[in-house]
Amino acid sequence: MKSTVTELLITHRTHKVLLFKKSVCDYLFLLFQPRGKFMSSINYQDFITIESGKRSGKPCIRGLRITVQDIIEYLASGMTQEEILDDFDYLTKEDIQACLAYVADREKHTLVINS
Repeated sequence: MKSTVTELLITHRTHKVLLFKKSVCDYLFLLFQPRGKFMSSINYQDFITIESGKRSGKPCIRGLRITVQDIIEYLASGMTQEEILDDFDYLTKEDIQACLAYVADREKHTLVINS
């Protein structure tokens, strides 16, 4: 049985909560904390940009047309950082680290609640 996903963005003080309703009993909450310190050797906010008119608003690297998802999928498919850097000479190792930091931070704020 397919479940439909309903999305609701709620802003509370300085936090944004994205609620996905997957079914009557399952909810997925994504908590986006305000910009601030990130416990990593790299501050991904300096590298990752989101523009509504570029790549459908997906997070991109330094305003370029390559998304965080593209990089994560290349890594997941088995490409090494060096292979990605060879294929995309305008990217840096810090760009790839920023993608990983962005995904790690986003994952850290994902909660699945079954009720």
